Amino acid sequence: MNVFDFDNTIYDGESFVDLFLMVLRKDPSLLKNVPDMVACIIKYKAGTLRLESVLEKYAKVFEDYVVTIPDIHALVNEFWDTHMHKIKPFYDRVRSEDDVVISASPHIVIAEVCKRIGIKNYIGTDFDLESGKLGRVCFRENKIDAFNEAYPNAHIDSLYTDSMNDKPLMDISDKVFFVKGQKIKRIK
Repeated sequence: MNVFDFDNTIYDGESFVDLFLMVLRKDPSLLKNVPDMVACIIKYKAGTLRLESVLEKYAKVFEDYVVTIPDIHALVNEFWDTHMHKIKPFYDRVRSEDDVVISASPHIVIAEVCKRIGIKNYIGTDFDLESGKLGRVCFRENKIDAFNEAYPNAHIDSLYTDSMNDKPLMDISDKVFFVKGQKIKRIK
């Protein structure tokens, strides 16, 4: 089984950031969140982001905003209608029937793109569409728990990722491929 991180691995960029920017164009009141979001991205890329800190500070903001979106499915479809071009071409060369995408991006965002590119197995961050309440955030060690729950006794032959935040998944994978832009380098 091949397992893929999504953002900056299969997708060229951070899909949730791109989605936020699309929503920001529609609702400029979100501008007040941009400085904090940029700081989070910098910390995430540096590997210094503590999930608990992010949740303490931003979960309520996310939850309160999500419930104001009249049709979140339509919003996600609109996003993918304009962002499918950011799927990296390498994925078609390595794809397999039993591929799994596991991402910190919201499940609803990952589900739609996976459906469009033919990936049947995917895991993303859970949240309740009615209340906006976040469930398990699929990040670092949580990816292991989510993977084991969804695919008990499954074995990871190859992991594709762009980040050392996926070290817990790297440790249980036979092979690890680091993806930077269009370049793929085996590191394990």
